Amino acid sequence: MAEFITRRKPVMFNGITLRKLEIFLSYMQNRNVTKTAETLNISKVSVHRTLHALEEDLRCALFIHQGRSLFPLDSANVLEEQSTLLLEQFQRCVRLTQAASKEKASKLKIGMLYSLSLETIPHLIMGLKQRRPNLDVELLMASNQKLLGLLNTQMVDAILISVPEHYDTARFETLPIFDDDIFLATPVDVPAPPQVPVDLTLYSNQKFISLTEGFATYNGFQEAFKIAGFKPDVIVQVQDVFSLMSLISSNMGCGLLPGRMRSLFSDKVRLLPLETRFQMKQHIALVFPRNSEYNLLPLIAECRMYARSYNKKQSQTPAS
Repeated sequence: MAEFITRRKPVMFNGITLRKLEIFLSYMQNRNVTKTAETLNISKVSVHRTLHALEEDLRCALFIHQGRSLFPLDSANVLEEQSTLLLEQFQRCVRLTQAASKEKASKLKIGMLYSLSLETIPHLIMGLKQRRPNLDVELLMASNQKLLGLLNTQMVDAILISVPEHYDTARFETLPIFDDDIFLATPVDVPAPPQVPVDLTLYSNQKFISLTEGFATYNGFQEAFKIAGFKPDVIVQVQDVFSLMSLISSNMGCGLLPGRMRSLFSDKVRLLPLETRFQMKQHIALVFPRNSEYNLLPLIAECRMYARSYNKKQSQTPAS
């Protein structure tokens, strides 16, 4: 029974269109083919064909012919009344849809990684406010995994994340912004390694702090120590990169962090480059639904400007 109910046939309109009804209503108002044609800027033949087509679509007569004139039957009067209501309702539908679009365009919900709040997000928000002073921006910070879930369920309009290996590229557009290297983060109190870049295999006796599963840096953490050939002694996992950085600065252990965190606790935490075999990059990008690009144009423009500025700055920075 439930299956029968869910398989309802679509409503069939037998070729009736809003344009046909518009021509019909114009004729009913003018009661003259020539005047109707002039009002709608179409030919008299088109008027005749439309009225005749409506009778075929409805499978009933609407007019009687008296000479060259058409006189409406009761069926035509009913169609006129109901078509007027239908077109009024359709116009209301269009107005409400447009109003909803304008309201959405005045609000922007952006999902983002915690680590992007240090520099990237402030630059983007300042640019957005210059372009759209009345734009209401709401930020939501979470892990890569949670942000993709929010985007999938339309809880946010766009997300700034480290591009994952697997996601729906047919549904979502990806705008690359910048690439970031992963570093070994150690308290400054821990003796510096004998050589840099760092060989992670020398840290098998060190205690580590990591992010929880779902964060982009967590995946890199697992992969790096798989290459190193040992399971790190993780004393605690945290839910955000700021807590991770804070615990490292408190001399509780080491961790892996993206280079964009360098400015935080710079006097207490040392970021060391990794040997080639352990090196990883995070590809930071704006990800958004393909069908909503128009409403996101200001954000897309700011992301492109930031990407150009970031890459130019990187090219002018001497290699360390």
